[in-house]
Amino acid sequence: MSQRGKSCGGMKLLKQWMFLLVGLVILKWVEGLEDTNVTDIDMQYVSGKGFYRPLMVGLTLINGAAAKGAVCLDGSLPGYHFHRGYGSGSNSWLIQLEGGGWCGTIKNCLYSKKTRHGSSYFMEKQIPFIGILSNKAQENPDFFNWNRIKVRYCDGASFSGDSQNAGAGLYFRGQRIWQAAMEDLMSKGMRYAKQALLSGCSAGGLATIIHCDEFRELFPRTTRVKCLSDAGLFLDSVDVSGRRSLRNLFGSVVTLQGVRKSLPRSCTSRLNPILCYFPQHLIASVRTPLFLLNAAYDTWQIQASLAPPSADYRWNWYECRKDYARCSAPQIQYLQGFRNQMLRSTRAFSRSYKNGLFINSCFAHCQSERQDTWFAHDSPRIGNRMYEDTEKVYRRVVHRFLLKGTLEKESVYSCYHRNANGTANYVVRNIFCKCSSDRRQTKRRT
Repeated sequence: MSQRGKSCGGMKLLKQWMFLLVGLVILKWVEGLEDTNVTDIDMQYVSGKGFYRPLMVGLTLINGAAAKGAVCLDGSLPGYHFHRGYGSGSNSWLIQLEGGGWCGTIKNCLYSKKTRHGSSYFMEKQIPFIGILSNKAQENPDFFNWNRIKVRYCDGASFSGDSQNAGAGLYFRGQRIWQAAMEDLMSKGMRYAKQALLSGCSAGGLATIIHCDEFRELFPRTTRVKCLSDAGLFLDSVDVSGRRSLRNLFGSVVTLQGVRKSLPRSCTSRLNPILCYFPQHLIASVRTPLFLLNAAYDTWQIQASLAPPSADYRWNWYECRKDYARCSAPQIQYLQGFRNQMLRSTRAFSRSYKNGLFINSCFAHCQSERQDTWFAHDSPRIGNRMYEDTEKVYRRVVHRFLLKGTLEKESVYSCYHRNANGTANYVVRNIFCKCSSDRRQTKRRT
């Protein structure tokens, strides 16, 4: 063989190895991104007063769960973190459902079962309670002394599957975990609640929507019950390749984990169960008061649904994904289309007086479980105005819906968030609210 032939053969082999390496990198990136739904919080939180260690709350395993078949992907016991309320909050309960992606294939679920999102053996023994779970009045004015619980996520289907794969040693028991956790908490005093709030972030936000009415049915009619879904408004969107990446993922989850039985018949009787896993087809039929907190430019959906590497064949979105300030004009227009789709999907939902929503135009994902976006000295504000009484997103909107029974909906304000280095977050458009004019509307909610 000539030297030239050997050289060509070597180049072909090198190209094959390069393509294989790139493919593996993309695969692991997507698997890792599915795990980023939950916000990982540093043990030390930075506040306006410096560094401090937040309240650390221990893990409680649900000992009776195994007998009910309510187990994590690997068969281990599910659990939660519980900090007792006191004083005026002793009969108020806040349940937060953890997020953490989904697994829709045997391969991905086998990977997940060796992480904290598939096994309690890998869960942290203690986690920090900040944001909506904080025990400090200055950080969480209305919920700091409530009974606050974070239910750990270890099923890979938003607490909604009910199946198993004996050959692979996988248990898809999200629905049973939900039921076992609620039964255990009811036995520990939640049945006496005067008011109860079910919340969740990302995959936990989707679970909040799915289980909102079930949560309401746990209590007598005299108990005030509401739900808060944070970053759970996942849309059935077309990605940059013209396909539907998230529909493919949700389809595999619904099929593999037997999710259909957990979805409301009001939806599955008229739509494919896969479509009923998308909140846009569920929210209008939720009977319990529901509040949606979401970023119109949800960073997880941009990176995993709209422009994932698997759909971005030529890596045209690579720079935009890393830094949204580098997005080109056509890319910004594409993201605007996503924002408009989100607004359209909530139009009917927002007409109901019992519901509430706050969709801001920041690039964010999960705003209630982070202190910097929930209630801090530099939290996002409504407009560029600097309120002397620290008028935050939380105080202005979420607080009024969840506790006061009223919600002030405003039309157009900019999303303003000052970073630690003094620069402002990149913002494309302003906040969406229900009114189409600049007038304010205050609506009484029962």
